[in-house]
Amino acid sequence: MTRPDNSSLLPTGRRSGPFEPAPELDALREREDLPRFSGEHPMFGPFEVRAVTRYADVRAAFGHEHAETGPGGDPDPDAPRTLFNQPGFLLSYNGPEHARLRRMLTSAFTVRRLQQLRPWIEQIVDDRLTEIAQAGPTVDLVPEFALPIPSLVICELLGVPYADRAQFQHQSAVLLDLTKTAQEQFDNYAAMHAYMADLIATLRAEPGDSLLGSVIREQGDELTDEELVGFGNILLVAGHETTSNMIGLGTLALLQNPDQLAAVRDDDTVTTSAVEELLRYLSIVTQLNRRAAEDLDLNGRPVKAGERLLLSVLAANQDRELIGDETSLNVRRKPVAHLAFGFGPHQCLGQQLARIELRVALPALLRRFPSLRLAVPLEDVGFRVLSPVYGLKSLPLTW
Repeated sequence: MTRPDNSSLLPTGRRSGPFEPAPELDALREREDLPRFSGEHPMFGPFEVRAVTRYADVRAAFGHEHAETGPGGDPDPDAPRTLFNQPGFLLSYNGPEHARLRRMLTSAFTVRRLQQLRPWIEQIVDDRLTEIAQAGPTVDLVPEFALPIPSLVICELLGVPYADRAQFQHQSAVLLDLTKTAQEQFDNYAAMHAYMADLIATLRAEPGDSLLGSVIREQGDELTDEELVGFGNILLVAGHETTSNMIGLGTLALLQNPDQLAAVRDDDTVTTSAVEELLRYLSIVTQLNRRAAEDLDLNGRPVKAGERLLLSVLAANQDRELIGDETSLNVRRKPVAHLAFGFGPHQCLGQQLARIELRVALPALLRRFPSLRLAVPLEDVGFRVLSPVYGLKSLPLTW
């Protein structure tokens, strides 16, 4: 098994192999305190956090009204625009203002409405698989399957021309690359902002039937253009980055566990539990930040106002309190209340869409190519580790 080079990540995000958390996470979970760690962010400079690793504590922090997201305060119009300094970026808001903005998007992400998209998603997947089969018998799954499917879906939902996908995929990749300098990030976000501002201006004039167009048509008087830019960028980035990495990494995890792969390929009744298990097991959004707006208590562990918390989703989803002693991948496991989509007021808005895409894409891929296997040694597979979203750079496969 290869060991991803993640030495520059804080301990709450480290893995001992492609999938497994580092053993030190178990040690952190056994501590009675919330240990302190220091780090440095390329845009925000040095910081200190307290690590939260137990399932119950991470869940409590996600749900606590005084454990807030974002840097705090309103966006600064005099500072360079970034995701966290952008009106409408939901992760910068808390309390009533967050609830007001989130409410305007919630109706677009109901289970019933998203299920209506399933036949269309199935057609997208089938079309991509047909193209792959015709070009085969080898493929790099990331650019040819894992990225195009969620990109096509989110482009349609937002009214973004699919021809622009290369541009926003590149911008998203830069945004999530922690090796980039602050200036590179500022320049990249300026381009993202300009693109989305142009799209919002177009949709203001002619809303159409897209998700953003519907928001403008129904609630546009309550939102500024800058807030709509924030809406668009968070949905565009989150709508394809997370799902594409789940498709790629989930495929690799199944290839490394042939009995699990066979269950997903051959048994329709396993699909739902398999997707939930992969979401838990992979925990691609490995860790998330919170800030104590007031003194708070996490199951007897005091946190002072102003302290920052680093919530290890990876550690929480492997906690035996949640899953018992069997920590390995088990696609037949009864779904548990994992934290892959967070919890509480900031729980992922698009989680049901991601679930549908994964339930369609993974079984279809495995059934179309029943002899699917790695085209390179596992140690030659490239992983994205210096990123808030864990995943693959490429995945060469053959059949």
